[in-house]
Amino acid sequence: MERIWGGRKLAALFRKNLPPNKRIGESWEIVDRPEAQSVVANSPVKGATLHELWSQHRKEIFGDLPEAPRFPLLIKLLDAQEKLSLQVHPSEKIATKLGGEPKTECWYVASAEPGAELLVGFKKSITREKFEDSLRAGSATDEVHTIKVKAEDAIFLPAGRFHAVGAGIVLVEIQQNSDTTYRVFDWNRVDRTTGKPRQLHVDQALECIDYDDVAPKLIEQSGEVLVQHGLFEIQKWNLDSPREVTPRGQFAIACCLTGSMRCADVDLSAGEFFLVPASLQDRQLKPRINGTTLLRITIPKTTP
Repeated sequence: MERIWGGRKLAALFRKNLPPNKRIGESWEIVDRPEAQSVVANSPVKGATLHELWSQHRKEIFGDLPEAPRFPLLIKLLDAQEKLSLQVHPSEKIATKLGGEPKTECWYVASAEPGAELLVGFKKSITREKFEDSLRAGSATDEVHTIKVKAEDAIFLPAGRFHAVGAGIVLVEIQQNSDTTYRVFDWNRVDRTTGKPRQLHVDQALECIDYDDVAPKLIEQSGEVLVQHGLFEIQKWNLDSPREVTPRGQFAIACCLTGSMRCADVDLSAGEFFLVPASLQDRQLKPRINGTTLLRITIPKTTP
């Protein structure tokens, strides 16, 4: 996905085959959207879309999951060579009111330049009225809390958390299957292709923002668990020996972060993703080189 703030790091870090002379900001790796689909590369159902798997082979591929019209997650790689806009995503209640889709997400930092930072939440509690005043005065960025980050850091972003990715960061983003973003401030940028600023959505954003979200912190990893939530569970594994990704009857997504690994007859390098079907017999992840690490992503059987 071409983005005004993107770059070429996904080719350099993860050997993605990027279109030439374009700023690529996002690679949608696991996606079931009307406008984009993951396609099976290797299996008896080679060529099938993720939506076809979800709608026609649900039990066999995904096991027992709550009903949903589409696969509930969207997983991306992000290359932020410039800052993203200050933005927010709606909760389910507000999304219904505004005609959008709810979005809670998690960021795992795959790479970060020295001094790189995330902008998340507020420095101190603020009222909507005071924040609107700061927007009009051009000082809204002074209210935002910043966190210095490095590779292997992670942060959880519930719907309503005001945020932006700083420059010089490559992320793995695990999120609800949503493409609703309300932009508040875009650093007075002009889109090179149109010669105009990008659209803002200030009124919608003001309804969504959690003004009491003060100084959120990075995730403190508990054992291998990064996030345990009703929408998704994320674990970070150091794969130093063969290991079953999940029990049979449950699906999982493996995202290779560093090194290389093999599952069934599929080899994965850094930046590659493998959806392990619930019915797959050979469920072992096997490291191919030392220093192999991965994210293991699953969906709980029951919703929150």
